[in-house]
Amino acid sequence: MKKLFFILLISSAVLTSCSQPAKGVHSVSPQEGYDAVYNKKESSLQLVDVRTAEEYGVSHLKDAQNICVTDDDFQEKVKTLDKDKPVYVYCKKGGRSSRAAEILSEMGFTQIYDLSGGITAWEEEGLQTTQ
Repeated sequence: MKKLFFILLISSAVLTSCSQPAKGVHSVSPQEGYDAVYNKKESSLQLVDVRTAEEYGVSHLKDAQNICVTDDDFQEKVKTLDKDKPVYVYCKKGGRSSRAAEILSEMGFTQIYDLSGGITAWEEEGLQTTQ
């Protein structure tokens, strides 16, 4: 019984720690992202599409730069971003952008916004993309 309790306690701690966003990372809805990007609530924001170049070529958000999180040189490329300005990241559904946001946080970025549901949720909301 004690073993079972201990296993449940450890499992709970691991699951809880894995579900916590990285420091400085905020999840934003497609509408919040749209307002920031197109209504320029954040005039100095940096918008990063972390998908592959092929995915980016099909459609992306206006003014987004493509820095693929699965590329070996991702960290080197994001060093060109300003750590003092907001960074909005997105991918297809949210998995890769979550990883990118975690990396950015580890690198010292403090204003990181992860588009919840990625470009898929954005398009489902009927929001504009660019080809």
